[in-house]
Amino acid sequence: MVATPIGNLADISLRAIHVLNLVDAVACEDTRVSAGLLRHLGLHKPLIALHQHNERQASEGVLARLRQGERVAYVSDAGTPAVSDPGAALVAAVQAGGLRVLPIPGASSVVTALSAAGDARAQGFEFVGFLPTKAAERRAAAQALAGQPHSTVLFEAPHRIKDLIGLLADICPTQELTLCRELTKQFETVYTAKAAALPAWLAADAQRERGEFVLVLHAAQAVAAEAGAIDPQAERALAVLMRDLPLKQAVSLAAELSGSPRNSLYQRALALKAAGGQGLDEDGDEE
Repeated sequence: MVATPIGNLADISLRAIHVLNLVDAVACEDTRVSAGLLRHLGLHKPLIALHQHNERQASEGVLARLRQGERVAYVSDAGTPAVSDPGAALVAAVQAGGLRVLPIPGASSVVTALSAAGDARAQGFEFVGFLPTKAAERRAAAQALAGQPHSTVLFEAPHRIKDLIGLLADICPTQELTLCRELTKQFETVYTAKAAALPAWLAADAQRERGEFVLVLHAAQAVAAEAGAIDPQAERALAVLMRDLPLKQAVSLAAELSGSPRNSLYQRALALKAAGGQGLDEDGDEE
């Protein structure tokens, strides 16, 4: 599994060139793209088309070659194979056949975008890739990304980038978003701003909607600035419940509804009761 450049051909590794020179054949996502890369490297190898529409069938042909003692490299059009590109089914088939798979590391648009995003607050990252294309599923998937403590990496095509940016601006307007366009290529763009500001920035120049996109949705800022702090909505719910319910029952329901820590809500409930001038026993009943 050989990683290839995501744009700038100078990013190919010496090891990748060495391996492509050694193999007997190159399986690839698009023979036209890979033929151009091999020509650039001065190499001439038999090419095997293996893409999303024929991956399982073409994998059998690769397995047959491997069993005959041949060495086969697999490359996608750009970047690391099997990351939102074909290759995973091929790897599974080769491993199931008892044969060895060797990863040859190299360019990846995912880690390239993360390295330029500067999300110092993130607790790790999640790679999501392309969101669903249907509107309802797309919105639901986007809503699940908001408020996370980690960076989230998305891919998007040029004809849908405006829609995705608008969706994120609506769902998580205050979270920072890094837009990476045409990474490592001539018109590379890396721009970071609040999600709410990105639609206007994108609309300011039609060229900004062209190319391939990687987006990094930054980790959300913690709502609680200090240990034990309670979300204002949770506190409002607690206050309403305490009007008609015993303290412990009100706390339990407020914790279940809001997801806030029960201990913090209990302490806040005691403070609210004290402020109301009532003395309570542990069960929240009047003494």
